[in-house]
Amino acid sequence: MTRARADYFRVVSGGQTGADRAALDWAIARGVPHGGWCPRGRRAEDGRIARRYRLVETPSDDYLQRTEWNVRDTDGTVILSLSATLTGGSRKTAEMAARHGKPWIHMARDASAGDPAKRLRRFVLEHRIRVLNVAGPRASTEPGIGAFVTATLERAFNNASGR
Repeated sequence: MTRARADYFRVVSGGQTGADRAALDWAIARGVPHGGWCPRGRRAEDGRIARRYRLVETPSDDYLQRTEWNVRDTDGTVILSLSATLTGGSRKTAEMAARHGKPWIHMARDASAGDPAKRLRRFVLEHRIRVLNVAGPRASTEPGIGAFVTATLERAFNNASGR
């Protein structure tokens, strides 16, 4: 995907700290359309989610409703983490994607699984994903997840090393 194709691509995330927020910040910085569902009250672990993130509140303040609706309303989901094991909301995201019959992929920072950026790009192309749900752990659970998400998205979609 090149910058010219960014008009046909949208990033969705729930606005939580960590992976979600990094994906939304990446999209905003590159002019990639973004959005998604967030809990009623724009609830996140660090307080209220800023209005600069174009998120729509769900009727419930439950994180799981937000998670499910973001899975349901997108073409596919990438779950990015530092750990090779999915836990908490990340595990629930994978379960919901399977339940809704949506393609999903988990990529950890483990180099033995191959280059995450190349794998993500291939996943998006193979599944013809135009609306990508980006999920993963919150910042308090995996400090450093934001930098991994940003680097992976950047390499996958904005430069030749992700091709």
